[in-house]
Amino acid sequence: MIFLELKTDMKGHKKEKINALVTGGLGFVGSHLTERLIKEGFRVIVVDNLSSGRKENLNPGAKLYKIDIQNPEIAEVFQKEKPRFVFHFAAQINVRKSLADPLNDAKINILGTLNVLENCRKNKVKKFIFPSSVGVYGDSKKLPIKEDFSLNPLSPYSVAKLAVEKYLNFYQAQGLEYAILRYANIFGPRQSAQGEGGVVAKFIDDVFQKEKPIIFGSGNQTRDFLYVADAVEAAILAAKKSSFVIYNVGTNTEVSVRNLLKLILELSSKKIEPIFEPFRQGEILKSRIDFSKIKKELNWQPKYNLIKGLVETIDWYKNYIFLKK
Repeated sequence: MIFLELKTDMKGHKKEKINALVTGGLGFVGSHLTERLIKEGFRVIVVDNLSSGRKENLNPGAKLYKIDIQNPEIAEVFQKEKPRFVFHFAAQINVRKSLADPLNDAKINILGTLNVLENCRKNKVKKFIFPSSVGVYGDSKKLPIKEDFSLNPLSPYSVAKLAVEKYLNFYQAQGLEYAILRYANIFGPRQSAQGEGGVVAKFIDDVFQKEKPIIFGSGNQTRDFLYVADAVEAAILAAKKSSFVIYNVGTNTEVSVRNLLKLILELSSKKIEPIFEPFRQGEILKSRIDFSKIKKELNWQPKYNLIKGLVETIDWYKNYIFLKK
């Protein structure tokens, strides 16, 4: 499948850019993806309701529609812009909120996504790229986690991710190509420390705000941390080269929450003792992601290790809070 058409034809005449729509394009991962798509030569349309995305994240080369993915009027965006690719990064991402209010989580992450998918079908979108989560595996007893492992999500958030994966089987029969990316814990610049912003962002924010970081449980629970640039690269390659596939996207490296905080403190030259609180429902104990399938099929592998990613994230955060003062 041709991903990007030539910028000129055989006679040197310019061709139109291919339209790519990014839902949640003002958010953490979505804004990085938008920038990369523009560099790749796409005309990018961003759909975001600004509930968690930031207007400052809007790339000047992208066109913004301020609209919720649940809104039926999103049909007008599809009809007008006629996207060929849809990268669906709009979501309710707070696992704790999904536990407290599963209904609202399902409205956004299942019904909102179905609204987008129906418009993809009606407007003959070529491919739908969906960021799922390794949370669909639940608490796997065996590591590293591979794509053919059993699926036992522990939170409504992860259940919704899995539900959308299954819906994509239906939309495949309707002619919509898709790529599902089961991401590890993504971190990097622009990630919010609010709510379920991610443990990396929360720890960094606590450290620089001189707050005591909170560790839930013993802190020995492990995660596979993926830098945002590597996550974006996987999405680009999946859109470019594959269809009807599911890939794990991680680093195959297991890091405990305790050691993560230790690293952040060392890199920040800070000394703060954490607070320990009870273990939270829905939290996975161990996680390490096998990425051999996407490496073999798309030649993707992480370019950032945890320390390199943390250095860039901490540097961004220090500049960000300085500019905010």
